[in-house]
Amino acid sequence: MNNIIKIDKVSKSYGSLKAVNNLSFLVKEGEFFSFLGINGAGKSTTINMICGELSKDFGSIEVCGEEVDGNNTSLKEKIGVVFQDSLLDKSLSVYDNLKIKASLYNITGKDFLDRYEELSKLFNLKEIEKQPISKLSGGQRRRVDIARAIIHNPSILILDEPTTGLDPGTRKSIWKVLNNLRKEKNLTIFLTTHYMEEAADSDYIVILDKGTTIAEGTPLELKNKYASDTVYIYNVDEENIKKLDKSYKKVRDGFKIIVKDLKEATDLIIKNKDLFKDYEVIKGKMDDVFLNATGYELEDE
Repeated sequence: MNNIIKIDKVSKSYGSLKAVNNLSFLVKEGEFFSFLGINGAGKSTTINMICGELSKDFGSIEVCGEEVDGNNTSLKEKIGVVFQDSLLDKSLSVYDNLKIKASLYNITGKDFLDRYEELSKLFNLKEIEKQPISKLSGGQRRRVDIARAIIHNPSILILDEPTTGLDPGTRKSIWKVLNNLRKEKNLTIFLTTHYMEEAADSDYIVILDKGTTIAEGTPLELKNKYASDTVYIYNVDEENIKKLDKSYKKVRDGFKIIVKDLKEATDLIIKNKDLFKDYEVIKGKMDDVFLNATGYELEDE
């Protein structure tokens, strides 16, 4: 895959505060890329520089093979952004919000009607299209936010904590649409999120702290490096668990044993196959990765 975003040794300061510090990473075309860090880590500053809304102090930023310098009007047509705080006009209807946004890209008349019909089917907008934004639920507004961001068929969709505050069912339905867009349009998704289960589905992850990369890789690579695996074993006596000579914790109906990785779990099970009749092995989670890499818990930032 080709690089669609290239950040090379980029720095940005606000007075004495260095918000981004010698930051480098790549995003591949069609990739689901997660950009993680607590508030103040430099995520929003980086996004604003990628979009050309903020100038960098040093380094290079390329989007779709073009250097970003703040005057790239063509690049604005290749990027769609959904911010955590909605940009929708609350007094206008769903239809009018999308019509106004489309006009900024010279999508008018029949072209707009065709595009609106496409988005309406994708996001189930017909039932709410005449309602003002102020009357919509959080999930409905988010669907309109995303439709607004992609009305011009961008190559990159930047999602800045898009599902914060939404219930799990609504988050799931929104991600179903986004994943279909990736498959059908080869859309590159650049995500910041506080929900680690969303990041777990990424193709690649960069974790940021104090403006610089402290960890990066695929979810599996990061889990193997920063998170332990867990073996749960059931319907056994504690005396037999003690003989394994492993740190353990009693849980309902069984015991929880922390292991370094899958190899250690496999070796343990094979050596004690008479004991391991009812068990499961759980891979480390992205929450553990984030905590061990940064020292912070996202919920407690």
